[in-house]
Formats: sequence, structure tokens, C-alpha cells
Amino acid sequence: MGRYYPPDAVNPPAFNTTSHPLGARASKISSGILTVRFELPFAVWCQHCAPPAIVGQGVRFNAEKKKVGNYYSTPIWSFRMKHSACGGWWEIRTDPKNAAYVVVEGAVKRDYGPDDREGEEGEMKFLTEEEREKRRNDAFANLEGKVAEKGEERKNKERVEELYEKSEVWRDPYDVNARLRMGFREKRRVWKREDRHKEGMQEKFSLGIDIFDETDADRMRAKIVEFGGPAADDEGWKPLFEDKKEEKAVELAPKTKKSKAEVKAEKSRQSLQQMLVGNTKASLDPFLANGTGTKTKPTFSVLKRKRDAQTESDAASFPTDSTFFPNTAIPPPTQQKRNLAAALAGYDSD
Repeated sequence: MGRYYPPDAVNPPAFNTTSHPLGARASKISSGILTVRFELPFAVWCQHCAPPAIVGQGVRFNAEKKKVGNYYSTPIWSFRMKHSACGGWWEIRTDPKNAAYVVVEGAVKRDYGPDDREGEEGEMKFLTEEEREKRRNDAFANLEGKVAEKGEERKNKERVEELYEKSEVWRDPYDVNARLRMGFREKRRVWKREDRHKEGMQEKFSLGIDIFDETDADRMRAKIVEFGGPAADDEGWKPLFEDKKEEKAVELAPKTKKSKAEVKAEKSRQSLQQMLVGNTKASLDPFLANGTGTKTKPTFSVLKRKRDAQTESDAASFPTDSTFFPNTAIPPPTQQKRNLAAALAGYDSD
């Protein structure tokens, strides 16, 4: 392997003498059979299946290709294949005369209706024997045929020129590709923006469903829905929600909104008052009460009492606890002395 042997070499080594280069595909090459990959040119009905089954166009099989004849100098090829579903064998041959395929054994071609391929654009037309004989014998028929052929040729030429002009648009692939990518880039930005908006709506409202794109029908339905007003009743539509703005305004009128600082100050003032009331006790003389007095609980009110001039002078000369007990009635000094004298009791000494 890898060495060169000239033609006049003595006893050169031989290679691939026991196997064919195509391998298993050429196992029957001695009989003129070569295994190839064949694709069905049309749909067929398998006659071996019960009931008959249809096999679509384009299905591929491993077929045995063999030459079975000639049409003039064109060979006729036979393709024999096995249906894997039922094990039956089909045979399809080429038809060079009609440029088609013919099913010979094991299947039937599907009926596609009348064959109108002659009127289709791009299909070649062949003259029949009658038309050819008519043109040979009749000069006018030959002239008319040539005029018709010239008309067809002119149409085909115009079509080719039109296709050529359209192909000029794609002459520079780089510019065309750049334009296409630029347009796609703009659309992609819009799509990403819409996706972010949808994701934000799902997170905001905790939606577990997909949000579809807005359509014209959705816009029309949204415009029809109204949330109150006399116009909705005139049109025959009932508002989805009633308008209760007036009732809410009446209810919220007497309420005054306080700022956060005012609310915080009021709470601290109330807590301080409760703490002072709970921790304060008035000092009373048990001998003066004589069991007839009533317990008075000090209150912290913001009302101020008017004092006369004498009370103010006595209060200025005598220190009182009015600062700590603003609502506790403290008698003047003279009254305190009288009460103290009345409270003392005289005892006889021995």
C-alpha cells in the first residue's frame, strides 16, 4: 500500500480482488443488479396489504436497480423494492417515451385526477403524430404552428428577463444580508421590550398564566367597557363598576388627615400620661381622713384654673407640689396649721 508500481513491473501486487468497491450494495452485481436508494415519485397503493395501504410520495426504499431494455438508445431501468410493513415486493420502471415512471408489479399508482400538466407553466409540450403529419401536408398549419411557437418563445423570453431583473436585487449578498439583519434587529428590540412588559405584569399581579399579544379585538372590547356615567346607560351598556366617588367624599369630609409627626407625638404623649397616672400616688394623712374622705385620682388635663391674687401670693411664698400634681388641691399654710392642731390630742400627764 502506498507504493507506485509501473505498468511493466514484474508480478505487481493486486488489491481488492475478493470484494467490490461498493461493498454489500454490489452483492448481486454479477446478475446486473445494484442496490440503490430509491424515492417514490408518487403515492402508491400497496396490493399486498389487507386492506390496501397507501404509501406517500417521497418515501425512500432500498431498491434493486437493473436494466431491462432500451427505448431507442435510452435504457429502461427497473427498480424492485420490498414493502417493510407487509413484506410484498414492488417493481417500478422508467418510461423514457413519456418521461415518467410506471408501476409494473405489486402496487397501483394513486389516481390524481385528470392530467393537466400540459397547461402548466414550465412544462414542455410535444407534438403528437397527427399534428406532425398535419404540418407536413398543410403549409398553413405549419405557418400557424410556427407563429404560435414564436409567441410562446416571446413570452418565455419576457419571463426570463423578469427573473433576471429580480435576481439583480440579490447581486451583492453582503448589502442584502446587512439590510435583513438591520430590520430583524429592530423587530427583536420590540419583541424583547414586549417580553419584559409581560414578565413585569406577571410578577406584579402574581399571574401563573401566559399573557398573549394585544389584538384589535381586545382594543375594541376595552373601549366598550365604561366605569360609570350617563352615556353608558344611553348606549345600552351597563357599567362594570358603580361610581361611588360622591359617597366616599361625604364620608371622608369630617375626617382630618394628620401628618406622621403629629401622630407620633400624640402617641408618645398618651403613653407618658398613662405611665405617670399609674406610678403616681397622692400622700394623705390617715388621721385627717377619719375614714370619711374619698380617694381622688389625679388627672392630667390641659385646663388651667384661675387663681386670685391672695392664692398666688401664698403660693409664691410657700413651696407646693403643684408642679408635680397640677390637679391636686393643696391647702394654704394657715389652713394646714389649723388642721394639724385639731388633729393633735391632749393627754393628762401623771
